[in-house]
Amino acid sequence: MTRHYSLFDKLIHNADQALRTLIPGAANEERPSPAQSRDYSELSEDDKKHAAGLMRINHTGEVCAQALYQGQALTAKLPEVRESMEEAAREEVDHLVWCEQRINELGGHTSYLNPLFYGLSFGIGAAAGKVSDKVSLGFVAATEQQVCKHLTEHLSSLPTQDDKSKAVLLQMLDDEARHASAALDAGGYQFPLPVRFAMSGMAKVMTKSTYRI
Repeated sequence: MTRHYSLFDKLIHNADQALRTLIPGAANEERPSPAQSRDYSELSEDDKKHAAGLMRINHTGEVCAQALYQGQALTAKLPEVRESMEEAAREEVDHLVWCEQRINELGGHTSYLNPLFYGLSFGIGAAAGKVSDKVSLGFVAATEQQVCKHLTEHLSSLPTQDDKSKAVLLQMLDDEARHASAALDAGGYQFPLPVRFAMSGMAKVMTKSTYRI
């Protein structure tokens, strides 16, 4: 039997998810970090700082993903779409925790701008879901494709000997590509080039700001 939640119930749930996402150490992963299977390598202070900056960008990307999926699930029209959004959000929690763990190991900190980006992403997700499930799924696909692009760039930019960070990003890349394909297979709208270009521009704002802040 499917349980139906009121709007108030959904808002309470989303508030809980927001706190778990934004408060350091509050989220729990289901899968162990891929970094655990890699040997420790000594990094210079500059390499640690650079790697921490890249992982901070990826952590904020996962904060945005959490907000996006939660916003979409709040306004999704079909139950199966809502459930798929919530399932994807749960899988993204692993990425969130893995990135935070690696940032801590590198002596860095998560971005102070995370609450701002969470709020913006939640609003975008809720608006997309309100338009239609097709648009909502299309937004997921376009976002995940953009994330895959960033992950690929970061894998090339990380210090050569930083195998732990690379292991995390490789697993994230595999998961994000699967989410993008699943969204399109479920009927997601393939956004035109101008829209994807605009999304790329917004992503650059996020990456430039969170690398240091």
